[in-house]
Amino acid sequence: METSSWRNSTSIYIHTKTMSLTSANTEQFENSNKKYATTIITDAEKKLSIPPAKKYVIITCMDARIDPAKAFGVTLGDAHIIRNAGGSARDALRSLIISQQLLGTEQVIVVKHTKCGMLAFTNEDLFEKLGVQSQTEEKTLPCDFLPFKDLNKAVKEDIEFLKAHKFVKSDAVSGYIYDVESGRSEKVV
Repeated sequence: METSSWRNSTSIYIHTKTMSLTSANTEQFENSNKKYATTIITDAEKKLSIPPAKKYVIITCMDARIDPAKAFGVTLGDAHIIRNAGGSARDALRSLIISQQLLGTEQVIVVKHTKCGMLAFTNEDLFEKLGVQSQTEEKTLPCDFLPFKDLNKAVKEDIEFLKAHKFVKSDAVSGYIYDVESGRSEKVV
């Protein structure tokens, strides 16, 4: 078993790898997919078009505690869901432009959440963990992991970024904070 940990000023992260856990996850993934493919997909779902029916995009965090379908009432075929660390609009830009320009989505909803890991580190913390002295030392790393210290401010900055971008339809852009403990969302912008 391989175990490593990383500690910074606000959080302790522990990462554990084992072959048996990896094998169990893979087996569950494969078995669940077999079941889904044979019993869950309806004829109507098979006929869904590529563009989302309700013409909107949700940009949210990859955090495993968030289930956008349940939390926001998104059914299959309704919307595009773009997930990344921190629910970053900058990180989602490529997918968002494709969603809007090629697939016709019009509304963008940015959803960040309480107790987000992106609040717990800086770029320097992560570069130190990776053993990189500077952002230019390793060309394959992005220059910014996009951490933030203030949740409300991060939502507002993402909305400003989207509204200012020339390739984003910015008429219908809004931002929310999702509370991982209560399941409620509060509009910020």
